[in-house]
Amino acid sequence: MGNEQTHPLHAIDRTIIDSLITKKKPEDLDFINLARLINRYTNFPGEIEIKNDIEKILKFWQITKNELFSTTKSIWSKSFRPSNTNKDLVGSGFDTSN
Repeated sequence: MGNEQTHPLHAIDRTIIDSLITKKKPEDLDFINLARLINRYTNFPGEIEIKNDIEKILKFWQITKNELFSTTKSIWSKSFRPSNTNKDLVGSGFDTSN
């Protein structure tokens, strides 16, 4: 247990988890958020509470990880793009267009 770490984005992610855990009808952004948090924490040493809450959300939404990832792949393939208010969602927000 001495090797368990707190993730640098714990506070932000905790807020997201707390908003997802009571969602009865998740929207596209909710699926995207849960999938990225699963990817972030899967091999992270520690954050057992967040990992447990992710499992609770999956059960509450009655969806498996594979179904979630399939859903998010479909969402992204339909040209989903996060709004400007979700700058922390994807990458650094660096604009490479010119």
